[in-house]
Amino acid sequence: MYVNGEIVKRKDAVHINDVRDLVLHIVADAPPPNWVKVEHARSIEKVVTLLIPGILPSTLALPPLPTSATVNPNIPLPIPLPAESHTPIPFIASTYSHACPTRAPGDQTRMYSVLSEFFQCQVTPQERAKRQAQRASQRAFDGTPALYLLTLREMIENEYPIPSYMADVFEKGPGWIETPQASEESLLLLPADKLESKIYAIDCEMCLTEDGKELTRVCMIDYESGIVVYDKLVKPPKPVTDYMTRWSGITESLLASATTTVAEVQAQIMPILAPKDGPTSILVGHSLESDLRALRICHPKCIDTAVVYHHPRGRPLKPGLAWLTKKWLNREIQTRGDSGHDPEEDARACIDLLRSKVRYGPSYGEFKTDFESIYERMGRASGRGGPGSVRSVVVDHGNPGVMHGSKASSNVPCTSDAEVLDGLLQAIPAHEYAFGRFTGVADALGWLTPKTSAGETPVVTPAEPSPVILANAQATLNNQLVTLYASLPARTALIIFTGHSDPRRMASLNARKSAFESAIRSGKKAEDIDKADWWTASEGRELEEEVEKAKRGLLFLGVK
Repeated sequence: MYVNGEIVKRKDAVHINDVRDLVLHIVADAPPPNWVKVEHARSIEKVVTLLIPGILPSTLALPPLPTSATVNPNIPLPIPLPAESHTPIPFIASTYSHACPTRAPGDQTRMYSVLSEFFQCQVTPQERAKRQAQRASQRAFDGTPALYLLTLREMIENEYPIPSYMADVFEKGPGWIETPQASEESLLLLPADKLESKIYAIDCEMCLTEDGKELTRVCMIDYESGIVVYDKLVKPPKPVTDYMTRWSGITESLLASATTTVAEVQAQIMPILAPKDGPTSILVGHSLESDLRALRICHPKCIDTAVVYHHPRGRPLKPGLAWLTKKWLNREIQTRGDSGHDPEEDARACIDLLRSKVRYGPSYGEFKTDFESIYERMGRASGRGGPGSVRSVVVDHGNPGVMHGSKASSNVPCTSDAEVLDGLLQAIPAHEYAFGRFTGVADALGWLTPKTSAGETPVVTPAEPSPVILANAQATLNNQLVTLYASLPARTALIIFTGHSDPRRMASLNARKSAFESAIRSGKKAEDIDKADWWTASEGRELEEEVEKAKRGLLFLGVK
């Protein structure tokens, strides 16, 4: 039952984190929420949560969600029965009595990730105390950068090319090599002053060929001395289709003199990575997996500033290097505008970020240190089989195992809604909690169009979707929900939420705002910019209105 008396007291509609906390109340013994009452929560056998963007109030013949102060916009709305509404998704109308308005996270000009908000929760007081004790014990080891080496799990989660002797999880294609494993016998023969691994910062620049991204420049700097030990331009194996100068700093004239191949680079830097008179070297970089993939090298010892420093909104988001450098080192990098990045500058930034981490300790540069994945919370919960018996699964498009599902018991990567349905049907019997996402309707509405690239003019007016394509997508979704529901055992809570509304106008305005601000930051004056590209106060007000509209979603709660 919705507790309307509590909902009317709220400043905003039910938030995404409220939906998350409801799930944790049922699955992981979290405190009961005040906006909804669940009787006999422990009698619920399973919980299935579906994120389905694209189900709108109009889809269910609901009135538009009110925004005025005269009508409370947060109260759940009764859903007309299918016979009365002629809804294209009758499953929703016949299964759920009410649609509860929700609000996505964000600020005045942006909507934040619904997935990040849903999958991250605050730790319990007991877990917080445990983490504080761990951080205190780590301070004794703060003097060594090796504390921040990525674990094997972290390397897998961040899609690093991993040497075969660490785990047989990465398939090396033609031209790949791996840093040889240092033998224990050789390490035992080393003098004491040679036992510590040398550390090198590395940054690579890439261009595009018909085969995708290819290496064009490598820069390596010694962590201790700050001396550049390697800096070479690299000749791609095929003609360049895009020099990506705005990011790489590489131009046609600059690369014309390059004769060194990727294979030669590998041969030249391998003695640095695996010296004969010492242990395997440590590499530090920002999103270092991209550099290693460009080099076609699998390396075992890596420190990633995009992992050891946190994004302010928490994982799985990663911070940018320029932002980190400004925030934690108080200096600007990557300020050359269209001239691109300087790999030496970026590598030095990584060195200084690591030095700061070593100096100030593990919690330096972290946000949301008292947050964790909901799956970690579920993993500690006492299910019917005792502590740690709650099994969870994420069935989603892409590769959820390296993103929001990294801490779940199981992951099912999918390429279509049909695969999501099949994955859920197969996974639900063996798991107490399942998450799935259907995107077919949102795709038919045009919400999933790729972001505009640099230089492209963003679409100002979202195009109307094809009625036939939309109707087919809605009918397909309805059939998928009917099939899924029929397979669920009794006493399964089926929670459906839409997350947000149409984000396209908001995204279009934000792209205009960003393009104008970038032009000003690059040194242009307003009079040098075409008036049609100016960002105006009226557009600022429109953006805030569109953000509020985009944040609106719907929630459907029920138990089979």
